[in-house]
Amino acid sequence: MRKTPPAPGDGLDTQTHRNTQTLSDAQRVDWLRLIRSDNVGPRTFRSLVNHYGSARAALVRLPDLAKRGGASNPGRITTTEDAEREIEIGGRMGVALRAPGEYGYPSRLALIDDAPPLLGVRGTFEVQMRPMISIVGSRNASGAGLKFAQNLARGLGESSFVIASGLARGIDQAAHRASMASGTVAVLAGGHDRIYPPEHQDLLLHIIEHGGGAISEMPMGHAPRARDFPRRNRLISGVAFGVIIVEAAYRSGSLITARFANEQGREVFAVPGSPLDPRAAGTNDLIKQGATLVTEAADVISALQPIMGRPIELPISERDDEPIEDEPQADERARIVSLLGPSPLGLDDLVRMAVSSPAVVRTVLLELELAGRLERHGGGMVSLL
Repeated sequence: MRKTPPAPGDGLDTQTHRNTQTLSDAQRVDWLRLIRSDNVGPRTFRSLVNHYGSARAALVRLPDLAKRGGASNPGRITTTEDAEREIEIGGRMGVALRAPGEYGYPSRLALIDDAPPLLGVRGTFEVQMRPMISIVGSRNASGAGLKFAQNLARGLGESSFVIASGLARGIDQAAHRASMASGTVAVLAGGHDRIYPPEHQDLLLHIIEHGGGAISEMPMGHAPRARDFPRRNRLISGVAFGVIIVEAAYRSGSLITARFANEQGREVFAVPGSPLDPRAAGTNDLIKQGATLVTEAADVISALQPIMGRPIELPISERDDEPIEDEPQADERARIVSLLGPSPLGLDDLVRMAVSSPAVVRTVLLELELAGRLERHGGGMVSLL
């Protein structure tokens, strides 16, 4: 079927995931309403806007799509008043909502397949646009690990890289403090007014005062929960050319960041440590798996120089510019849903097993997601909740 032409400035270029021009105030409100509505994530946002032509048109269709997906009640749709209030409250703190392609939105982040449609940006916009390297590691870091993170951040900063990290205790805060003069960006798990850990509120203020920045995709007033930190970690890797893991135990959140970096086509670096120190178990394992070993800033710079001038190729298995159907047939929908379960299944496998078109399968998945019945996993995998 033929798609509705996008409204001026509301369409998305799905090759780069950037909007074609600066959003108007009204469009920004519509985008915020859509992404803050129940069960609408970044991928779903793009599918809706690309298909219906604008966020405003997609908002009208949400109740019907959720109902077709099996929702007993339509999910909450953010009101214009709530969206305007969030923009106003953020503005008082100096937080601006930026879309991919707009000044202040990190250009590398705009390339990932689940880039936030709107990003809360605070601080100096210029620092957000410079080449970044992320440094993360253990919250319970060793003294040697903290010192190495500081030396590494300082050396990379002197080579004009901005250091991104998660404002956490341990390695993160050491990297932020060491790169304060050269440029650092804090990636937050909660809203800009809900800093975690709370004792790093002053650290964030120092970052802002010294020309650095902070970013968050979460709404104002949102206190971070456990599941928000992995979501935050994909942004830490997404903004950067590469991610450096200084210390990380097995099952560490830093290893989640490394996994995201691999999926996003970023370089993964790891600092070796003693086999006797559990805080080095994760980093040593990354090196065994092929991560670049780092003992000084020059190791990172020499590895990144060949790729600095070329675009990142992303292994995206699900294209957002493929069509969706207005309404699949009831038997097609039932057949696709019956194939789904708690175990993740790839989109290509689902299309083949359902003997259906990709457009129909994508539409059914969209309906299920808006009904709160679908979970998306890495690598284009989905499962039924």
